[in-house]
Amino acid sequence: MTQNEILSVLKNIKDPDLHRDIVSLGFVKKVDITEKQIDIEIQLTTPACPVRDELKSQTVNEIRKLGFKGEVNVSMTSQVVTHANQIREQILPEVKNTIAVASGKGGVGKSTVAVNLAVALAKDGAKVGIVDADVYGPSLPLMLGVTDKPETERIDEKHFKIYPVEKFGIKLMSIGFLVDTETPMIWRGPMASGAVKQFLTDVIWQDLDYMIFDLPPGTGDVQLTLVQTIPLTGAVIVTTPQDVSLADVRRGVRMFQKVNVPILGVIENMSYYICSHCGHREEIFSNGGGKRTAANFGVPFLGEIPLYTPIRIGGDTGRPIILMEPESEQASMIQSVARQLAAQVSITNFSSGEKQKVEIEL
Repeated sequence: MTQNEILSVLKNIKDPDLHRDIVSLGFVKKVDITEKQIDIEIQLTTPACPVRDELKSQTVNEIRKLGFKGEVNVSMTSQVVTHANQIREQILPEVKNTIAVASGKGGVGKSTVAVNLAVALAKDGAKVGIVDADVYGPSLPLMLGVTDKPETERIDEKHFKIYPVEKFGIKLMSIGFLVDTETPMIWRGPMASGAVKQFLTDVIWQDLDYMIFDLPPGTGDVQLTLVQTIPLTGAVIVTTPQDVSLADVRRGVRMFQKVNVPILGVIENMSYYICSHCGHREEIFSNGGGKRTAANFGVPFLGEIPLYTPIRIGGDTGRPIILMEPESEQASMIQSVARQLAAQVSITNFSSGEKQKVEIEL
């Protein structure tokens, strides 16, 4: 049994998202062979890879086809692909990818989705930060149960640095940390935009695979400031199934397309409701509109999230359902959506020609 023989059969394994074999993609990082054991390391583009277990199983099966009877150990590691851009590298040098979570209108559960996506990615092993860019209605402190104020460091009389608060393995920043909970933000657009810029330049963001921006609803100043300040890896659009929400989704998609921000996908929230007593499925806001809209625009549909009381309770008590009920079907659905998002980030980075060079270390 030789390394070349093993690499030859591993070329039969295709990444279903990148449509190339794992050898040519540089995923196979190590092949060690002894008489009774083969150790292989496969390095994926994200710890939240949705086909992680499938690739591991296929690797073992391909080696078995060579007739090897000994032990086959496959270790799955990850190195998140970076959205390489000179401007982003200057402003957020230690952040690999920036993702906007947006909605065309309010009330669709965008912040709830953004928080659960961040926690789900961190649960899979990614290094995640989240920015509450909705300066008029900051909700991160409540949804993540954070009451601590961020630590600051004064640079000179006029300048200081802010260290993000950490909770559940993610780093977070919100205007809600800096003002009283009952203080209204009576700001004009430029002031709100300035606050978002400060979150990018004055906060010490260190070693992040994904930075998620929870944007205010609509297509206003904050959205434009963000895309003009830093090239985003992509945007996620959150909607509910009914037509009034989908009409606003179309405007949101068009806005990001006009400013050359890739659409990573559409998420349909409050997709349906399952009665906890009889199990009857009720499609309160209709169903399937998000999937149809994504298909019409030719963008990915990342999945649907149902109406589920513990999701709401988790947002009110600072315990996201991903952590509160990790074994529930609804938590699994959110985890799946987060993994599909991570896959789309990798696809976007590869297809844009920003792929990092990797070598097989044998």
